[in-house]
Amino acid sequence: MPGRTACLAHLSDTERDTYLAGLTPGADIDHRGTPFTEDLLGQLLSALRDPTTGKPHVATAKLDEAQFSEAARFGGAHFSGCAEFRGAQFSGPAWFGGVHFSGDAGFDGAQFLGPAWFRGARFFGDARFGGARFSGDAKLVEAQFSGHAGFGGAHFSGIAGFDNVRFSGDAGFRGAQFLGPAWFRGARISGDAEFRGAQFSGDVGFRDAQFSGHAWFSRAQFSGTAGFDGVRFSGDAGFRGTQFCGTAGFDGAQFSGHAGFGKARFAVASGLGPLVCAGEVNLSGAVFEVPVTLEIAARGVRCERTRWESTATVRLRYAVTHLGHAVLSAPVAVTAHPAPFTSSRGNTVDESLLSGCRDRVQVVSVQGVDAAHLVLTDTDLTDCLFSGAFHLDQISLEGRTTFAPTPTGWHRRGIRLTRWTRRRALAEEHHWRAQTADRPAPSPGHTLSSRQWRPGPNHPDRGFTPDPEDVAALYRQLRKAFEDGKNEPGAADFYYGECEMRRHDRTGTPKGERRLLWGYWLLSGYGLRASRAFTWLLAAMSLTVLLLMSVGLPTHDPDPATTGTLHGSKINLSTSTPDPALHGTWSQRITWGRAEKATRVAVNSVVFRSSGQNLTTAGTYVEMTSRLLEPTLLALGALAIRGRIKR
Repeated sequence: MPGRTACLAHLSDTERDTYLAGLTPGADIDHRGTPFTEDLLGQLLSALRDPTTGKPHVATAKLDEAQFSEAARFGGAHFSGCAEFRGAQFSGPAWFGGVHFSGDAGFDGAQFLGPAWFRGARFFGDARFGGARFSGDAKLVEAQFSGHAGFGGAHFSGIAGFDNVRFSGDAGFRGAQFLGPAWFRGARISGDAEFRGAQFSGDVGFRDAQFSGHAWFSRAQFSGTAGFDGVRFSGDAGFRGTQFCGTAGFDGAQFSGHAGFGKARFAVASGLGPLVCAGEVNLSGAVFEVPVTLEIAARGVRCERTRWESTATVRLRYAVTHLGHAVLSAPVAVTAHPAPFTSSRGNTVDESLLSGCRDRVQVVSVQGVDAAHLVLTDTDLTDCLFSGAFHLDQISLEGRTTFAPTPTGWHRRGIRLTRWTRRRALAEEHHWRAQTADRPAPSPGHTLSSRQWRPGPNHPDRGFTPDPEDVAALYRQLRKAFEDGKNEPGAADFYYGECEMRRHDRTGTPKGERRLLWGYWLLSGYGLRASRAFTWLLAAMSLTVLLLMSVGLPTHDPDPATTGTLHGSKINLSTSTPDPALHGTWSQRITWGRAEKATRVAVNSVVFRSSGQNLTTAGTYVEMTSRLLEPTLLALGALAIRGRIKR
């Protein structure tokens, strides 16, 4: 005590009464290190009681390292200045319910050996509980923090109750330890929420809480159930490196920013979601140790180097999905969910955060993935990169799987006009053709026309453009995957793409083989374009008819002549037919009658039969050529039809 050699607890009764009588409401007090009994504290607060409110009113309170051996009842008190309880020890119950702290409140390193009640307390300044230890239950239900609330390194041995708490500023729980249940149900945090490195040994519930700023749970550990059902994250939410040893519930959670679960570990969680994210859900490097079902509606889902140690079902909506270098130890099914998810409460999950997004699930990379365990259902693979995937021939593509189409319309290549055949193509072929076309990459925000080949990524960390030999191998493996799935018509486009890449491969395909492929492409589109083969067949037949009419059919069928010789009583007869002769002008050769004869010869040639028609020498060679070429074209057309209808 000022001017004395003893503290308040050790003053004589007369001195203590004199001191207490001199206190008025709103006075400053300094009792650092003083041991308080319940009676002594009651006397001190009674001396400071405001007669108008009936509650103690203290200006600046310095109670650092004070010792409260019995119940400490501050309920309803008003601290208009700073209130310092740093290092204080509360051996019994600590009652701060309804207390108003107009200034800063410091409980750094304080020890609450009994229950601590701060229900409805209001902190208008900063509230510091860094390193505080709560051995009993800590109830801060409906408390309000207007400034920064710091619980970094705090230790909660019992129940930590923060239900319906209002944090108008930042809330810091970095490195805090919760040995018992921790409840933040209905909490409202207007600033950033910092839970980095926090440890939750019991169950924790954030049901229906709202985070208006960023929420960081990086490297936190949840040993029990982690309940984030119905939580709203208005900023980014980070769970990088977080350990979920119990159930992780994000049923109906809403993320207005990005949600980061990079390198998180899910030990026993059998489900994640359904959740909605307006940004990207990042699961890169995350580990799922048990069978799990993920239900995510988001603009993007990144699963690069994610490890699934058991089976998984990933149901997505809207998302652009990266699966590059993911590790699949068991079958993993990525499915486009056709309708909004339903929460465990039976309500349809609100997807208003994703209004304006295209209702499709797009997979953009399976590079480095063991595709033998991968199942893609109803996904858009328009921009998907397959290069570097393992066992691509064993991938399962189910439902309506979309690949990139070839450019539409006519295109000028030098002085020639070309038109690409409509087929499904891989993104790698698009990238290679766009590169060989020497077209500059589009600027950000530029929309590519369907009349162009789509260029690939140019960033050095995003990979390289495969050459035709690599793309041909991709087509070959995907073709086998379709064939093994009894989808012969679906495999046809990939056979076409494989042949296209082999035809353009100047390093791995010999020149003679490339010429053979060029002819195969020209005549029938690699045996897959019936219209092209039949067009050539019709042209060949028309040319055959024209040649036969002009030089192949004789003007008149030659009459056989019989001659004989008489030798005594014997007569020798011989019959010979003169070579067919062609006479007359062109107008005499181009007649309907000769056209009918030439057509019969051409039609018989198609079915590899001789017409029996007298022909000139030139006509004989024309027929021989047509009997070789036209059945081949007919067979190619039939092969193309069979490839499209085979089951």
